[in-house]
Amino acid sequence: MTIWIPTLDHQAPRYRAISDAIARAIQSGELAPGQRLPPQRRLADALKVTVGTVTRAYAEAERQGWVAARVGSGTYVRGTERGEPAPFLASQEAPVDGLIDLSLSLPPPHPLRAAALGRVLAEIARDEAVLNRAVEYQPECGLAIHRERLAAWLTRLGMPADPAALVVTQGGQHGIDLTLRALARPGERIAADALTYPGLVGAARQAHLKALPVPLEADGMDLDALARLCAQQPPRLVYVTPDQNNPTGAVLGEAKRERLAELARRHEFWILEDGVQYLPEAERGMPLYRLAPERTLFAFSTSKVLAGGLRIGTLLVPEALRERLGAALRAQSWMVPPLMVEAVCRWVENEDAERLLAWQTAELAERQRLARQRLADHAPTGRPHGNNLWLPLPEGLRSAELLAALEERGVRLTGPEPFCVGSEPAPQAVRLCLGAAASREALATALDTLRETLEAPPPSPWRTL
Repeated sequence: MTIWIPTLDHQAPRYRAISDAIARAIQSGELAPGQRLPPQRRLADALKVTVGTVTRAYAEAERQGWVAARVGSGTYVRGTERGEPAPFLASQEAPVDGLIDLSLSLPPPHPLRAAALGRVLAEIARDEAVLNRAVEYQPECGLAIHRERLAAWLTRLGMPADPAALVVTQGGQHGIDLTLRALARPGERIAADALTYPGLVGAARQAHLKALPVPLEADGMDLDALARLCAQQPPRLVYVTPDQNNPTGAVLGEAKRERLAELARRHEFWILEDGVQYLPEAERGMPLYRLAPERTLFAFSTSKVLAGGLRIGTLLVPEALRERLGAALRAQSWMVPPLMVEAVCRWVENEDAERLLAWQTAELAERQRLARQRLADHAPTGRPHGNNLWLPLPEGLRSAELLAALEERGVRLTGPEPFCVGSEPAPQAVRLCLGAAASREALATALDTLRETLEAPPPSPWRTL
C-alpha cells in the first residue's frame, strides 16, 4: 500500500520540516479532511529519521490544529465529521443560508488562533502566582511586567515602544473612545478623513463631539484643507490612519506626515494615530508618534493580528497625558482584566505568534492578488498586504442597488455610508474585507459574483414611475 511521503525542507529541523509539510499538503488538498496520516514507524523508515522525530512532528501539527490524534487509531487530518474542528481555512460555523459575508474586517481564519490560546490558558492554569495576581485589582494602566512584555512585542514588530508610555486597553476601539473622552469635552471639535473608520464616528457621537470631515486625497488627508480649518478654529484632536485609510487604503505621504506634526505643534491639537489595521514593517511609513511624540497617541490591538475576541490593545501616550488617561480608564472600567493580558503576553512571546503573523501576511497578499485579478477592470484600491479593498462603482450604479443585488446572490459587502464623517455625501463605492472569507475558494466565488453583478445590464429606469 502506498503511503503519503512528504518532500522536506532540508534547512529546517526534521520534526519542523515534517509538520510544515503536513500543513502544506492540507492547504493544497493533497491530504484531505479525515485522511489518516501514515503510521509513525512507516513514515520514519521512509524518511530515514527516528520514530521520535515523526512523533514530535505529529504533535507539532496537532498543536497547530492541522491534525487530531485518536487513541488506538492513529492521527487524522481534521475535518467536520465526528464533531472535529473544521479544516484549515474553512468556516468554523458555515452560515445556514450559504452567505459569504465580507462586510466585517476580520483576520483570515486559522486553527492556530484557538490552539495557541488554549495552550497559553493551560499554562496559566498551572501558574499559581499568575492566578493569584489575576484575582486582584491591578494598576489602571496595567502591570509593569505586562507593559514591558507588550512594549517588547511592539518593538519586535517595528513599532518601538517605551513601557512607561504604554496603557493597556480593551482593544483598539477602547483606546479610541478612551482618548476622545479624556481629551475632548462634549461639543468640542475633532477632525478626521472624510471617509474613515466607523468606530471613530461612533465614539465621537457617543462622546457628543462634533466630527469635522477633511477631504481625502490619493496620498491621504488634504492638509491644506486641515490648515484652513485650523485657521478658523483648531480641532481638539485629529484622528488619522496614516498607513492605510479604512476604507480606501490611501497612504499618508511622508511629506504630509511631517507637515501634520508641524500643524499639531503650531495649533496645539492632539493626533490620534490608529495602527490597528496591521501591515508588515516594510509597508509602513514613519510613525507620527515618532515625528511628534509629545502630541501623538498611538493605538494598536491584537484584534487584526492574533484574534478579535481577546479584546486586548495598547495605547502609547505622551508623558503629559498619562495621568489623565489613567484616571479616565479607572473611571470607565478600573483596569483591563489581567488574566487576558497575561494570555496575550505569553502568546506573543511564543513562536506561534510569529508563525501566525507570517502566514497571515502571505495569505492576505494572495487574497489581494486574487481580488485585483478578478476585479482588474474596476480599479479597486487597497494595500498589497492589507485586509480591505475599496471599489468605486461604475457611473450610474448606486451602491444600495449593488448591495441589494449581491445579498440576493449570497454575498454581503459594506456600503459607503458608515465611513462618512459629518454630513458628507457618500461616494458610490463598496468595501470588501478579504480576510473575512472562510477560504480562498469562498472569496473567489464572492468576487466572481460581484464581477458578474457589476457587468450585468443596468435595471430599467422605468421600473419606478
